[in-house]
Amino acid sequence: MLSTLQLQSRFTKLNACVVLPTYNNCNSLQAVIDSILQYTNRIIIVNDGSTDTTSSILKAYPDLEVIHYQPNAGKGYALRKGLKAADKMGYAYAITLDSDGQHYASDLVLFLDAIEHDPNALLIGARNMQVDHVPVKSSFGNRFSNFWYWVNTGIRLPDTQSGYRLYPVAPLAALQYFSRKYEFEIEVIVRAAWKGIPVKAIPVSVYYPPAGERVSHFRPFKDFTRISIMNTVLVTIALLWIKPRDFIRTLFSREGWRRIGRSFFLHPDESNIRKAASIGFGVFMGILPIWGFQLLIGIPLALLFRLNKALFLLAANISIFPFTAFWLVASLAIGKFLQGDPNWSLQTRNVSLSSVHHAGIAFFLGGTVLAVVLGLLALCITYLWLLIFRKTKQEPNI
Repeated sequence: MLSTLQLQSRFTKLNACVVLPTYNNCNSLQAVIDSILQYTNRIIIVNDGSTDTTSSILKAYPDLEVIHYQPNAGKGYALRKGLKAADKMGYAYAITLDSDGQHYASDLVLFLDAIEHDPNALLIGARNMQVDHVPVKSSFGNRFSNFWYWVNTGIRLPDTQSGYRLYPVAPLAALQYFSRKYEFEIEVIVRAAWKGIPVKAIPVSVYYPPAGERVSHFRPFKDFTRISIMNTVLVTIALLWIKPRDFIRTLFSREGWRRIGRSFFLHPDESNIRKAASIGFGVFMGILPIWGFQLLIGIPLALLFRLNKALFLLAANISIFPFTAFWLVASLAIGKFLQGDPNWSLQTRNVSLSSVHHAGIAFFLGGTVLAVVLGLLALCITYLWLLIFRKTKQEPNI
């Protein structure tokens, strides 16, 4: 095992520090700090308005960087203050962990090992959620968070709620964030992925004390609501800006076309009809008039029918902004035409509740018909193209 001096030198070599936010964790704080000091003294402690004996405990560590403020502002604000301080002090990386004792300082070495091999990444310590005393709300909340992180970024992670992380300081400290509470830990990793920073997981240990001994400042209703609102904001930004931006970048880059080509030609055992069905179903779901729920419904169905997920998502981009407006108008116009409305073109005058109701029915009718027709057309065209350019063993069914 490396000595404390050798471990300190590794932190110095990598220009890394530890950021420790704390709020009313006086029972565990000293033990956590002492355990970190076995690995490094490059520690920034953020006292987030504690009202217990935290300030007195921190007086015993005059050589450490300590930030005090009142009143309590939330974990997200504390992390932001810690990242800003790390940036000001010139650190390249900041490892964050909680002060309640659930994280093990011995895992700091795992982050150093990982960043030496991937120096640009943001690393999240994935906890084993099968250990004893894991709260049910933590397990459910983690699955919920993982799903929405994937929707926002396309990246699958096993534990997006872990507070044990390594942040690359400079690119993240410069961002202006929306959040101040627990939802910050979602916002920061989503926006890191949007900036092109690799976000990866490494396994870490975790300790959950029995329920009677556990100290948690997470307020299930208020904080879960804030996290849900943050996910809604991020999904909206992803749909209106990030996904269109990434799709356009894909179309105008050589690597993007290589990825599209690999989606078509990889998996030689996957039949042409399955690949074509993936494209057709993506077009269908992209146009189907259930705006805001296409991916939420389409992705589970694509998994159920064992379709090619990459091709499905590629085709579903047919409805991204700014093309959304065209499909909305086309759906409404086709619906009115199919209803035999002599005024099937769009009307913006003489709007009434009855006309809105009629237009809504026309929109869903026209959008559904348009989605079916273009989905089948995309399936047929893709299948014929694959028959010409791709040879593979056909599967008996899809």
